[in-house]
Amino acid sequence: MKRILGIGLIATVLVCLSFVSKDRFDEPETTVIDKSEGIIFESLTFEEAKIKAAETGKLIFIDVHAVWCGPCKMMARGPFKNEKVAQVYNEKFINLKIDAEQDADGEFVSRAFAVNAYPTLLFVDAKGKLVKSFVGYRSEDNLLGMADMVSPK
Repeated sequence: MKRILGIGLIATVLVCLSFVSKDRFDEPETTVIDKSEGIIFESLTFEEAKIKAAETGKLIFIDVHAVWCGPCKMMARGPFKNEKVAQVYNEKFINLKIDAEQDADGEFVSRAFAVNAYPTLLFVDAKGKLVKSFVGYRSEDNLLGMADMVSPK
C-alpha cells in the first residue's frame, strides 16, 4: 500500500512539473520592451489600436497566432527580433500580437478577417478595413517587403 501511495505521489509531482515547464517554454513572446530587441507589440485592444492609428496616420499590423503554433514561435524568436524589421515596423505601424484562441479580441479579429491558419499577418487601416493579409511563416526579407507593399508611396 505504501509503495502504491509513493508511486502515486511521484507521478503527481512529475505531472505538476511537466505543466510548469511546459507553460514556461510554450508561451509565445507577446511583448518586446526594447526596440533593439525586436518589434514592439503594444498592449492595446483592437478598438484602441484603431484610435491610435487614426491619431498617428499609421496602419495596424496584427500578428494573429496561437500558443501551440510552431511557425508563430519561430517568427517571435527570429524575424520579429531582427533589428531592421523592428526599426521599420516600430516606425510605420501600430503593432499588435493577438492570440486567436485566448485573447479577448482573438475571436472577433479571426472572424472579421477570415483567419483560418497561423500565423496570419494582417495590415488594417484606422477604420478597421483590411489592407492586406499574409498567411504563414515570413522571413526578415518577406516582412520588409510586406511593409513596403502596404506603406503609402
